[in-house]
Amino acid sequence: MQHPPAEIGMAVADVDTPALMVDLDAFERNLKTMSDAVAKFGVKLRGHSKTHKCPIVARRQMALGAVGACCQKVGEAEAMVHGGVTDVLVSNQIVGRTKLRRLCALASLAKIAVCADDAGNVEDLNTAAVEAGITLSVLVEIDVGSNRCGVQPGEDALALAQKIDRSSNLSFGGLQSYHGSAQHMRTYDDRQTAIGSAVAKTRETIDLLGKNGLTCGIIGGAGTGTYQFEANSGVYNELQAGSYIFMDADYTKNLKQGGGFIDEFQNALFVYATVMSKPGDTHAAVDAGHKAYSIDSGLPVLRDFPELEFAGASDEHGKILLNKAFNDSNKSLNVGDKVFLIPGHVDPTVNLHDWYVCYRGDRVEALWPITARGALQ
Repeated sequence: MQHPPAEIGMAVADVDTPALMVDLDAFERNLKTMSDAVAKFGVKLRGHSKTHKCPIVARRQMALGAVGACCQKVGEAEAMVHGGVTDVLVSNQIVGRTKLRRLCALASLAKIAVCADDAGNVEDLNTAAVEAGITLSVLVEIDVGSNRCGVQPGEDALALAQKIDRSSNLSFGGLQSYHGSAQHMRTYDDRQTAIGSAVAKTRETIDLLGKNGLTCGIIGGAGTGTYQFEANSGVYNELQAGSYIFMDADYTKNLKQGGGFIDEFQNALFVYATVMSKPGDTHAAVDAGHKAYSIDSGLPVLRDFPELEFAGASDEHGKILLNKAFNDSNKSLNVGDKVFLIPGHVDPTVNLHDWYVCYRGDRVEALWPITARGALQ
């Protein structure tokens, strides 16, 4: 890990750049907003650690009622468990002997569950569980519209659940029913329609499983873009939202019911950058490029200068266009000035940094290591 770019107690203006900054006031409001929402709906939250990759954040979620964390990789699960998270669902398929042995080793330290959508993988999971001397909870992932992973709802899901149930060292844990591609559908109606279909397919599968003597302990899914639909469905009992804690520029393009952009969660994560060059009055360059933020969902947005366009990025540079209205105003951007960038996509942006610099007001309050950074296996 790199040395942190700040020290606790220093002024935000003195933080070295590029740095990944967390506005603690906004972050804590986001935690509370989601905690209140799941309590109102009577469901549980299992926050997704692929967003933050930090057990400190997961424990903050659990302190407000989350049942645990979910993650995508064994490495992320290891970071969560060794960081004090006692209940982890790997909401993904884990394939390969080495990974399966690592996964089963965690089950002696914490409550662990994993997803499957393949009969051969179920056999491999059972073999690893036998070798480790543990019983592993396995959920069946069903494809409810993302066309990525998952068996088909209904009979295919039943057949796989029965295979899990018959396995000596596995227990059937429920259904993973996540519609990932619905999260960034822009209109409220489109998201509602997509999740309505997912709910129907999930309910059909639950009913079929019940008729065959199988009970779903977990019916999990949902994300920041759709969680209200799943929570209000009467079907899902665990929500796996992740991005809500930080938000990003892409999520804030989603429209809410009745119009207007969603605003229940606030931007709490920023890439802090320094103006390193201003060759004239047409543009400025900052010291944060591709290696400081992800651009898969678009370029960053300037938090404090929304009227300016962040026009491009290279490995170590970001380009800001300076328009005439800005130049004629009482605002300015000069060499040495620092700016807050709202990344287009928080998850892969977090994975580029070793530390969160957490601030409140104008002072650094905490430094949190991103311990699962780069956990690809």
